[in-house]
Amino acid sequence: MFGVIDLPTYLAGLVLIVLLPGPNSLYVLSVAARRGVRAGYSAAAGVWCGDTVLMTLSAAGVASLLKGNALLFGIVKYAGAGYLTWLAIGMLRAAWGMWRTRRERTAQDAPATPGPADERPFRRALVVSLVNPKAILFFIAFFVQFVSESNPVIGFVTLGVLAQLASVLYLSALIFGGSRLAAAFRRRRRLSAGATSAAGVLFLGFAVKLSLASV
Repeated sequence: MFGVIDLPTYLAGLVLIVLLPGPNSLYVLSVAARRGVRAGYSAAAGVWCGDTVLMTLSAAGVASLLKGNALLFGIVKYAGAGYLTWLAIGMLRAAWGMWRTRRERTAQDAPATPGPADERPFRRALVVSLVNPKAILFFIAFFVQFVSESNPVIGFVTLGVLAQLASVLYLSALIFGGSRLAAAFRRRRRLSAGATSAAGVLFLGFAVKLSLASV
């Protein structure tokens, strides 16, 4: 149906994969908590664009190429792991700065943000999405299994629309939930520093996971 093989199994797997914590969802939640709903959706848009690129590459056969070429896959995964590590170091450095200045308060305190002051959520989320280990493995090892050979174009479009719909619903929930944390982060530097530290450690974990990934 619609070029898809075993749609119920795909939907069940999709829900589980979307709900598993990953760098995409963590980054969107972080941006929403620090900068509000509008910035959260800017980051989410970067994720959706990145996922669309990965889906398109998968449909074009790049997923099969990566799966069959250990050297190429290694280059992709180590480059991605390096980028995630760079983000993690930036978050940890920002958190350390917050810990050192946590007693300093001014009348115009703004939410502390990990990373540079001119952070661009869309661009950063786009890159995070493109190097996301969960997304890469999903489109290489899972996504393509459910495309019917009799109608692959419709199959890829159907699976892609369903994946994006699940992502929109999930990231929207994170954005509105995260925006509620913004006020608490503004009031309490220690809370903000702790959350930023935790995010940095998790991103290091994602980098390690990607570097150890295999297909």
